[in-house]
Amino acid sequence: MNLSRREQLTGRLFLIALVLVTLLPFVSMLSAALQPRGTVPTGLAWPSDPQWGNFVDAFDVANMSALLRSSLLIVAGVVPVAVLIATMAGFGLGHLRVPGGRFAFLLFLLGLTLPFEAVITPIYYQVRDFGLLNTRWAIILPLIGLYMPFAVFWMRAHFVNVPQELADAARVDGSNTWQLFWRVQVPLARPAIASLTILLFLWTWNQFLLAIVLVDDPAKRTMAGALGAFQGQWGTDQVLLCAGSLLILTPTLIVFLIFQRQFIKALLQGSLKG
Repeated sequence: MNLSRREQLTGRLFLIALVLVTLLPFVSMLSAALQPRGTVPTGLAWPSDPQWGNFVDAFDVANMSALLRSSLLIVAGVVPVAVLIATMAGFGLGHLRVPGGRFAFLLFLLGLTLPFEAVITPIYYQVRDFGLLNTRWAIILPLIGLYMPFAVFWMRAHFVNVPQELADAARVDGSNTWQLFWRVQVPLARPAIASLTILLFLWTWNQFLLAIVLVDDPAKRTMAGALGAFQGQWGTDQVLLCAGSLLILTPTLIVFLIFQRQFIKALLQGSLKG
């Protein structure tokens, strides 16, 4: 019992230390963002007169209303399509066991090993040949394809663990494959679909590389991609740069905090099934 209490105390102390280390950069950025314009922030010194108006200035200077709209359009173009395709592919590979499914799954696994940086050059030339450079489609279409290896792997991991008896019972009731998918499998896969949606939203919102390489107009990029242009223009104003960075990070933090229970539920469900 003493050992168990000691382990619990050690675990709590470790978690507290981990939280402090994680929050330290955000606290440092917040303290820097509240300093008077034109000053050089130092350490974690909290300003005696916080300049909350710096966030308004950063929002106006970076034209974040247009960036917010652009990011939402890109997310709306990527996430629903990617989740739908991945769910259907995961069902086919994990539950239907379609012919050639193992080979296809191996190809998806190989896709997991390819970083974005390794394929950015061929993507650029392909997007250019399609005439999509400097459009939001130059970000949306490649991201859907680049997300497929992980997304299909994620959904397949759920469907492969669904008991076969449920499908057999649905077949006995007269359900065809399409009805089995929508009426039986998709409702059971809601935690996995929700967590995948959260992940793809966060990754798309924070996508930086494709937005910088394929789109010249900052107003057509993601908010994270536009940060590069913002940094180039206001890089000497560290106060404004920190304020703009926090504004860009805020939506992802809000989404994760709202849906963290669904995300953790899906992870725990997968670990218990495994």
